[in-house]
Amino acid sequence: MKDLIERIRATFVYAGIDVTSTALFSGVRGAQLAGRASLVECGAFPARLGTREPFRELIAGVEAALDLRAHRAGTLARHTAYLHQRTAGRIGSLTRLIRQAAITSILDGTERITKASLDTIRLDHLAETHHHTTRGRQPNPPDQAKHP
Repeated sequence: MKDLIERIRATFVYAGIDVTSTALFSGVRGAQLAGRASLVECGAFPARLGTREPFRELIAGVEAALDLRAHRAGTLARHTAYLHQRTAGRIGSLTRLIRQAAITSILDGTERITKASLDTIRLDHLAETHHHTTRGRQPNPPDQAKHP
């Protein structure tokens, strides 16, 4: 890899899970590669980023691609907080949820997605675990916060 990187005018992108603990970055050659590479960690998609709302924008984009007869545009964007919490901010979980809700709505003839219909869809283990551990947990209002 090192020889190839030095001879070709190209940008190399390596993708994987937990790559820093694999052979890719270990040993003498791995250390050389690690010294030439920048690690970009991908996590949950943020609900807010400064003044922007990237998760809402993502939802709007996915919703615009729906071709459901009775679905009203903007319906899903109104549920951004719920969708972010339900999917743990993961793009794959979000698209799986919306795709399955769309398929279900076609099969049942409603051809629209509602929050109630989203609630019936089971997701991946990570999203379901996050949803069940955070559902119902509300932060204390400022005037009721406990102080030591």
